[in-house]
Amino acid sequence: MPIAGCHQLAQACHKGKSDSLLVLALVAGVTVLLDQITKFLVIWFFPLGRQVPVLPDCFSLVHWRNTGAAWGLFNGHPILLALISVAVLAALVLFAERISEGGRVRALALGLIAGGIAGNLFDRLFRGAVVDFLLCYYRSFQWPAFNVADSAITVGVAIYLLASFFHASPPAEEPASSGQRN
Repeated sequence: MPIAGCHQLAQACHKGKSDSLLVLALVAGVTVLLDQITKFLVIWFFPLGRQVPVLPDCFSLVHWRNTGAAWGLFNGHPILLALISVAVLAALVLFAERISEGGRVRALALGLIAGGIAGNLFDRLFRGAVVDFLLCYYRSFQWPAFNVADSAITVGVAIYLLASFFHASPPAEEPASSGQRN
């Protein structure tokens, strides 16, 4: 998260502007922490490339590295993905109040998204690739391996969309009229 963005977030929370920004920051922080702890454990206990079945024909723990995004998109372009991640994180911080619309549920969702992006960005910058360790499959069908950050992004997007469907935005205020009719 850019320093200026952190400062803006801290000022907004301190001034009581919105507790939704505080929710976003706390959820993002916890998400990054959980993501990095789980990745550290995988790196520490599993050699790269290892797969350990947990539920036969269904779920395994793995230690794989991904230089791309979901489904291998942009594979081999870590700088581009890092730049996109920084841009999206900056936008989330700068426009958090507007896109959360002051709602805690949307702020929670945005916190999950921001934390997930930051967790994977950390991997790209300091590990050269994202650590994936959860693998779901059935017979010959295999979902791409993923991690806590990926899960947080997915759940965050789902919560945000559901909140948008079930909690309508407040109506926009109409400009004050000058009393003249055309």
